[in-house]
Amino acid sequence: MPVPPETGPPADLQDNTGMPEGSFPRGLSADTWRRLLRAGLRGQFFKPGESLPMGPDDRDVYIVWAGAVKQERFPFGEGDDISTVIRFRGRGQVVGEAKLITPGDCSVRTQCLTETVAIPCDERSFNALLRRRLEVQRALLRSLEARNRSDEVLYTTVTRPPLERVSRLVAHLADTTGVPAPEASDRTVISGIGQKDIATALQVGVSTTENALRTLRYYGDIVEARYRKLIVNDLDSLRRFAAGH
Repeated sequence: MPVPPETGPPADLQDNTGMPEGSFPRGLSADTWRRLLRAGLRGQFFKPGESLPMGPDDRDVYIVWAGAVKQERFPFGEGDDISTVIRFRGRGQVVGEAKLITPGDCSVRTQCLTETVAIPCDERSFNALLRRRLEVQRALLRSLEARNRSDEVLYTTVTRPPLERVSRLVAHLADTTGVPAPEASDRTVISGIGQKDIATALQVGVSTTENALRTLRYYGDIVEARYRKLIVNDLDSLRRFAAGH
């Protein structure tokens, strides 16, 4: 698949087996993944705050190899005080997949939350590959279905208590986008995400999110909220709150 030049040093893309369960790269055999690399897959580096090129004239679908992105949709148009839909995507997730059906689709804005390595794939080449290789087609469909089911649990359970919903999303972010803290590997750092982002993603008030995070801090310093950063000190306890215990 032809790709644009890299914007940073080459990323190590060799081992797809280290990708999360349910992700697109993990669904491919090691041999198929190596074939794709030999065909020209390359990683591109993006800085925090930088958006992936996904406008109407761009033709790439992206695989997030490292880092995390925030996707924003504007179903009611853009502007102040207009509802948006936010989703967070991490390692192994395919973003911009709508271009496989509608090449000019630019309905989602995808912004990097951290330093991110993303693999651009030309949608025409990707579609041709999907038609030729049933394994690749199934891996993509299974990854999208796994993501949809995860989204249902994370974002649409509006009848559950806010503390449980916030805990579930933070635990998910720790698993999919978090990195070990430099000073203590048993602590997990989630960068680039603010309390307003979480509130918008869950469709709750910012004060509700703040109260939930304050509760998690109060009960054993489970989570610390800093400026556009969350530090998870006790992931096991956080998961218990996420399960409603």
